[in-house]
Amino acid sequence: MLGFFLARQAGLDDPLRLRRAESTRRNHPDVHKYSVETVQWYPHDTGMFTSSSFDKTLKVWDTNTLQTADVFNFEETVYSHHMSPVATKHCLVAVGTRGPKVQLCDLKSGSCSHILQGHRQEILAVSWSPRCEYVLATASADSRVKLWDVRRASGCLITLDQHNGKKSQAVESANTAHNGKVNGLCFTSDGLHLLTVGTDNRMRLWNSSNGENTLVNYGKVCNDSRKGLKFTVSYGCSSEFVFVPYGSTIAVYTVYSGEQITMLKGHYKSVDCCVFQSNFQELYSGSRDCNILAWVPSLYEPVPDDEEPTTKSQLNPAFEDAWSSSDEEG
Repeated sequence: MLGFFLARQAGLDDPLRLRRAESTRRNHPDVHKYSVETVQWYPHDTGMFTSSSFDKTLKVWDTNTLQTADVFNFEETVYSHHMSPVATKHCLVAVGTRGPKVQLCDLKSGSCSHILQGHRQEILAVSWSPRCEYVLATASADSRVKLWDVRRASGCLITLDQHNGKKSQAVESANTAHNGKVNGLCFTSDGLHLLTVGTDNRMRLWNSSNGENTLVNYGKVCNDSRKGLKFTVSYGCSSEFVFVPYGSTIAVYTVYSGEQITMLKGHYKSVDCCVFQSNFQELYSGSRDCNILAWVPSLYEPVPDDEEPTTKSQLNPAFEDAWSSSDEEG
């Protein structure tokens, strides 16, 4: 099992510097007016990043000047946006708003280039596939999750069905991914599977190629968020993990078996988002307690309480040497 401990808290310790930073933030002419829901680096260049907000805007920022390079305005509140991590032939930003239409904004032209229609209620989460630059997943308050190929005229490839087509279309829950709002999406690192979370307190794992519900049981995954839930998966671990905000904690599950490994405790209020950094194998979490916490794998497994204190901690399997000498093999 992979153990985690709290590594550090990111923030300003000097009250004077903190006040200056706060003053600069409030006086910045381009600051968002309401809650910022999503922030993302441009995948191919750290000289630019994007942010979207309840103030109905998506802003493109120049990192060097900290000024906006472009602003996209919408008629509805913006819940989520995402840029493809692998795209080389397009610069589209998928945007989910309080309206039922998914909007695709082109960073090159500075305008909205596509509209994807098919959902019936607000779009709470959007995510591009890390495997194919033209495949997009969207989640809605209408209980549905759709996969799209943005090159196609009809757009929609699959509408995910939790029953795998075994229920009559007359049944209310047929052709729905959850029995409640779907407010979270996350592809596995290889793009072969898609994870979804809903307000029915369930998390589901789907085959992203054929849309099949794999029926992995994660148990009850508490989710009372009224907006998008930002959760994440590991990358480069010996077994894949998914990290889901769970009140003031973060629940850690194995992706393919559904086993709950641990609960990460350190925040004082509800956790809104978490993201995994593969280069350093670190997890970052943001909370309403205004703290950002960084979590790293523990080198040693903790000794159970019922064992002797003199027992030596076992090396975490994630750090064990996989090589063996010829003498040991013989």
